[in-house]
Amino acid sequence: MNNNKDFYLTKEGLESLKKELDELLNKKRPQLVKRVAEARNKGDLSENTEYTAAREDLSMLDGKIEELETIVSRAKLIEKNENGACEKVSLGCKVTVKVDKQTREFHVVGEWEADPANKKISHSSPLGQALLGKKKGEEVEVEAPAGKIVYTIKKIY
Repeated sequence: MNNNKDFYLTKEGLESLKKELDELLNKKRPQLVKRVAEARNKGDLSENTEYTAAREDLSMLDGKIEELETIVSRAKLIEKNENGACEKVSLGCKVTVKVDKQTREFHVVGEWEADPANKKISHSSPLGQALLGKKKGEEVEVEAPAGKIVYTIKKIY
């Protein structure tokens, strides 16, 4: 993981990551440490697949904990506009666009919060990059596997 990179998160996203980190550190890790200890007490470690699996699981969990600690420590909060409106599309804004006679809404968030199924798009995704800095009424084109898609910005908030 890049040690100099900032991670842009909404307040809700940061709280969610902190909660996950707490769960891993205070519940899952102690359970895995206990599992390793119990497996170690079952005899010959060279032939103890349960011990090997428990150690691998602990190693993977420790990697995830380290990753989350890095993200939380380098988190930059996405500040919401005080009056609730955005003049231009930026991180944290919600955007209503029209595409192919359909209206869609997206929330522009940092990479770690992106969840397209829940209409949260990363600022670094092709659509996110195309929308950033644009104003209401502007059109943006995004290259997709099926060809270019044109989005018209209807509302930014």
